[in-house]
Amino acid sequence: MHPREQTIFALSSGRPPTAIAIVRVSGPLAGPALESLVGRTPAARQATRALLRDAGRQPIDDAVVLWFPAPASATGEDVAEFHVHGGRAVLASLFAALSALDADLRPAEAGEFTRRAFENGKLDLTEAEGLDDLIHADTDRQRRQALRQLKGLLGDRARDWRAQIIEASALIEAGIDFSDEGDVPAELIAPALAKVARLADEIEDVLAAQGRSERLRDGLVVAIAGPPNVGKSTLINALARRDVAIVSPHAGTTRDVIEVQLDLDGYPVTVIDTAGIRETDDPVEQEGVRRARTRAADADLVLWLDDGSHGDASAPSDVANAAPVWIVRNKIDLAGQEEGGGPGLAISALRGGGLADLTASLVAFAREFFGTGDQAVVGRVRHRMLLAQTVASLRRCAEVVEQGEELAAEELRIAAHSLGRLLGRVDVEDILDVIFREFCVGK
Repeated sequence: MHPREQTIFALSSGRPPTAIAIVRVSGPLAGPALESLVGRTPAARQATRALLRDAGRQPIDDAVVLWFPAPASATGEDVAEFHVHGGRAVLASLFAALSALDADLRPAEAGEFTRRAFENGKLDLTEAEGLDDLIHADTDRQRRQALRQLKGLLGDRARDWRAQIIEASALIEAGIDFSDEGDVPAELIAPALAKVARLADEIEDVLAAQGRSERLRDGLVVAIAGPPNVGKSTLINALARRDVAIVSPHAGTTRDVIEVQLDLDGYPVTVIDTAGIRETDDPVEQEGVRRARTRAADADLVLWLDDGSHGDASAPSDVANAAPVWIVRNKIDLAGQEEGGGPGLAISALRGGGLADLTASLVAFAREFFGTGDQAVVGRVRHRMLLAQTVASLRRCAEVVEQGEELAAEELRIAAHSLGRLLGRVDVEDILDVIFREFCVGK
């Protein structure tokens, strides 16, 4: 039997021990498995209390079971759920009983439940990716973006765009078929090209409004750089509100890159504390400086920290690549200076002065960096690339139509194909394994 025709089972709740654990079974043997363990098939979609027994009629657990006949289930197949007490011994006994029932009843692989839901038309590919993002969301904004994607907002728009492209393509191909009818081709092609232009503008507007919304999955990377002993480790500890980096008056204390994940107003931010950048003969410190420069060059924002004791406060030209660099003046409490010089740019990392303004400035930067936030529908780089390819094909359609309607029709086919790949309905077998492999087992 093909693996996709086999029946799969897995723990679909948290790692044991837990108060309650949910074991899900999906496939043609879900009903027989339920009947074997319970002794009967309960009413569909109703929680039923039952004593589970193995093949030897030995009790496994006093559980609650649910039965979802196909196609009205999460995967589109027959699905059974066992809500059992979440001890390891209970789960081990239930898994053993399921495995012993039939050779074609096997443990699920990572993402296999969601892949079956996709293949049975319960989810398009953007919704499946949204489910994965929702599972792994760490901040509220990540959760909201993933939930929008899971609800199908991008998929719904892509389906509408694809339908309009197919309509325009039909008009142009009709013009080809009736090319010997005089004015008929022009009457068909003109409205098709108008529709194509509107679609290209609409998709471009969506892409432009999203900012870097797909980066919300990974978060904003902020590097704290500067000369040795200016308070970089103190600042990252203050932002994290805990000791994550060693604080010492001796230069060269930080030898490696230290990272901490923050939730700033729902935006995921990774702050990096790098080794102090200076000339040194210590080979270990030299490696730390090299890593600091590399990590800062890859960051989205660099905070160049200075305390006024190193002369010129400007950052070296090779510290950041294309990222903006903020000069942050530290130790204003020791220097006896005012907290002027711009919001969040003059601080006392040790005493906390100016940190609220610095945090507010970081939140504002993240808001602008990620784009429209609550209206974003582009959740992954894959989405952005395919939408950009769609726009490019639509633009080329209008450019090549004078060279022949056949060329214009081909560009529309390419545009529709790109949106089909976005939805996972055409020519995506090469990426499905990669996408679903990222899921956890039981989803």
